[in-house]
Amino acid sequence: QVKVVESGGGLVQAGGSLRLSCAVSDSPATVKDMAWFRQTPGKERDFVACIRRDAVTTYYADSVKGRFAISRDIEKEILYLEMSNLKPEDTAVYYCAASPRQDLWTMTKKEAYGWWGQGAQVTVSA
Repeated sequence: QVKVVESGGGLVQAGGSLRLSCAVSDSPATVKDMAWFRQTPGKERDFVACIRRDAVTTYYADSVKGRFAISRDIEKEILYLEMSNLKPEDTAVYYCAASPRQDLWTMTKKEAYGWWGQGAQVTVSA
């Protein structure tokens, strides 16, 4: 069973930067597509960014394009999310997700991912 564990996050002022990390263990070679989602209380879990196992193909939500960067270290089996120019509306719990499949049509959908981390709180103050 694949394990996914996030780290990073915290409190930052608007305009600041943070980096989230996500370590994959226990059969990491099984993991193909990976992604970051975020969720605020009472709302759906929303797509933020995703990346294929080639570590080259990426997609972003419009709300974070140009500010967030997703990357992946295949050798270390770690996923990253570099967040810059953070805004108060970026405040959320951020979840790392992993999938055993490669599918360009579904990789932005939370239903495509079967392994999830516990979540990391990111709070951006005005």
